[in-house]
Amino acid sequence: MNILIVDDEKDVEILFRQKFRKEIRSGTIALSFAFSGQEALDFLEKENPPQVVYVFSDINMPGMTGLELLKKIKERFPKINVSMISAYGDNENYEKAIGSGAKEFFTKPIDFAFLKKEISAMVEKNNSEK
Repeated sequence: MNILIVDDEKDVEILFRQKFRKEIRSGTIALSFAFSGQEALDFLEKENPPQVVYVFSDINMPGMTGLELLKKIKERFPKINVSMISAYGDNENYEKAIGSGAKEFFTKPIDFAFLKKEISAMVEKNNSEK
């Protein structure tokens, strides 16, 4: 199962690779990274349909925001689950994200135990649909 992480901070890649190293090593998941909203859309459009089943995106990014990316993903690829992350747990971003179709809304620092549960549930669902 391929997961796309979208964040303009490149050190996020190291963090996610460390936190999910067992799952990556076992082949349960594959992580891909994009460092802007446009890069994420370009990545998703490379394959038809995209092999990504889950996008985890920061909200505050230069250029296209995570909320704009969420809207575009939901329009073009409605089956892809998208969760948002923000350094600010404000209600306005939460409401916009959930109202636009986000599966979950995380605040930094990320609760990786909860995120792993989310991903495990998606892996199980994805495997049962094959």
